[in-house]
Amino acid sequence: MSTEERMTIDERYKYLRCMKTRYEKANRTEKGALLDEMQKVIGLHRKSLIRLMNSPLVRKPRRRERGPTYGPEVEHALCIIAESFDHICAERLTPNLLTMAQQLDAHGELHLTPWLLRKLERISTSTVRRLLSRHHPASPRLPRRSPSPPKPLTQGIPMTRIPWDTAQPGHFEVDLVHHSGPDASGQYVHSLQMVDVATGWSERRAVLGRSWLVVSDAFRHILAHLPFTVQEIHSDNGAEFLNAHLIRFWAEAASHITLSRSRPYHKNDNPFVEQKNGALIRAYLGHERLDTVQQTHLLHELYQQMGLYYNLFLPVMHLADKVSIPATLDHPARVQRHYDRPRTPFERLCETEAITDSDRQTLEALRDRINPRQLRREIYRLRDELFALPNAIDLPTAIDGLTEDVHETLHYPLELELADEPTSPIPERRGQAPVALSSE
Repeated sequence: MSTEERMTIDERYKYLRCMKTRYEKANRTEKGALLDEMQKVIGLHRKSLIRLMNSPLVRKPRRRERGPTYGPEVEHALCIIAESFDHICAERLTPNLLTMAQQLDAHGELHLTPWLLRKLERISTSTVRRLLSRHHPASPRLPRRSPSPPKPLTQGIPMTRIPWDTAQPGHFEVDLVHHSGPDASGQYVHSLQMVDVATGWSERRAVLGRSWLVVSDAFRHILAHLPFTVQEIHSDNGAEFLNAHLIRFWAEAASHITLSRSRPYHKNDNPFVEQKNGALIRAYLGHERLDTVQQTHLLHELYQQMGLYYNLFLPVMHLADKVSIPATLDHPARVQRHYDRPRTPFERLCETEAITDSDRQTLEALRDRINPRQLRREIYRLRDELFALPNAIDLPTAIDGLTEDVHETLHYPLELELADEPTSPIPERRGQAPVALSSE
């Protein structure tokens, strides 16, 4: 009998209790046939089955309970490591326990002894999940917005989706997350997020409003500071991405980048960035309203630290293959997914030829200098500071009827204000030092 078909102990006792009624009423020949049948179903020895048929068939408790394999020292270390990983799932956490433990030990956040190291090497994923569930229960999933319908202007942009098994870095999904709060009137902050399908590398930039001026400025800033070249930008059908000004911007300032879009009302055409919208933006900012220049600048700083944290330290799992399992009498048809070994976006990027040796060495040195647990504390400090800032309606200028100036949020203000057309090319990233990734 195969391992997948083997009964559990409780199922075995339930089956034997059903067979015992027939066994007690059977004659000698029939009992032999029943024992043969039970031996084929359960796999126990014939003498063991005879003893069980003559017993009450009730599971007895252990005479001496087994003590815990992992004591409070291991549980305390797991809590520190899980906190440094921002409480990711056990499947992503367990393969990277030793790497993060050694990183925290180097920065004095954790005392790593040989005994603790051996325990962390052998602990299973299910045990990690069970121990951590006492301290950090799982949070509910957040709802997502629906995409906008297509516009006539987008007819020349192909409708497609980036394949989930894309191996070449540079194919980005992009989306815009609204921070309007319960009232969507007026001008408020949005988060522009880009996620690379192949490596999981993600970048975010805050924009005040949705004009082509601020959106193109955010794209210029992200693309100029990525450690590898962008090949494709894949967005939904929102007008903030697909308008005459921005399409002309892509054609003139970044002609080497291919544009593609999702099918209308098909949210699964942008699965990677949609997932990150909840995990990396809504999980931190919720649905609060942000609508001032000061909040935008502080959100820039927060996203810069998050870029370091999530790209250099947080492992991601990628789908390795999908197997379609046909329906049976006991189970409906389903798709079984298998995932690869969890690795950070930077580690996945280094496995390709998309990053130069100088950029790789610079990022490795930067990663070794950073205390990941302290970096996480800084991220949450910036988030608390962001929520402490007043909104536009609470500012003194609101009494005078003055509005926030979006030009104060631009990274390239003079260049974009003086240009009549968005023809300034995006600086080629390949071969330069990563400017945006800094520990300051």
